[in-house]
Parts: sequence; structure tokens; C-alpha cells
Amino acid sequence: MHTVDRTAPLVVRLSTVIDAPLDTVWALHADIGDWPVWNTDIDQARLHGPLAEGALFTWRTHGMTITSTVHELVPGERIVWGGPVDGIDGIHVWTFEQSGGQVTVHTEESWSGEPVDAMPEELGHALRTSLESWLTCLKNRAEKRF
Repeated sequence: MHTVDRTAPLVVRLSTVIDAPLDTVWALHADIGDWPVWNTDIDQARLHGPLAEGALFTWRTHGMTITSTVHELVPGERIVWGGPVDGIDGIHVWTFEQSGGQVTVHTEESWSGEPVDAMPEELGHALRTSLESWLTCLKNRAEKRF
């Protein structure tokens, strides 16, 4: 099982509860090409081939173009990806747990590299804000569809 880099200088962990079925939440999150439709922070996203372990996808957010690799995929439960951008190595873990008619989405992401070492507070705030926005956008879209 892949995890974030627990030794990284920056690790952010957040979660939210979404009032929608797991199938709805997972379908939104796993359809990488449609991220820009519901996630206001993502300008473009493209999966290169089917969603599977080892798959690559390219996406643009906050002025950065990122190529990520899917490290782990358990449909409906967990997805882990990572990739470098502008000297930052990121690892992002998402888990989905259904309880009744709700889904708890947990996300944790680690960043390491020289930019993080140079500006840990600024980049920590940027990462936290970005993940909070992602969870809010996912929640809003999933609850709207249900």
C-alpha cells in the first residue's frame, strides 16, 4: 500500500463528508478528464489511456502543468498518485468510505524538495487551501448530482 512521504517537510491531511452515494463520488473523482468541469482550480486534465496503476495523466492547476503517475488504484476505495513539478515531489492519497448514504473522503498529500525547504509556511498554506477547495468542489458537485 502506497502512502504519502511521512518524512516530507510538508504533509496535509483533510477530510469531508459528502451526502451522496459512493458510486457518484467515485465516478466524479475518477473521471480525470472531467475535473475542470467541477473543480474550479483545475484548468485542464487529460488521462493518457485507461485509469489503472502505472497510468499517466497531465493536468494544469494554479499555473503549473503536472504529469502524475497512478501508483495505486482500488476502485471505489482508494487512489494514490504522485509526480514532480517545479522541484516539488508530491504524493497524493485519496480514500473513500461509505457509511449509510454518506461518503467520507480523506485526502493527504506530501510535498518535498528545495522549494518546500525554502518556503514551508507559504507552500503549506497553498497546499491546504488547494485541498480544501478540491474537497469543497467535489462535495458540491456530488451533492448536486444526487
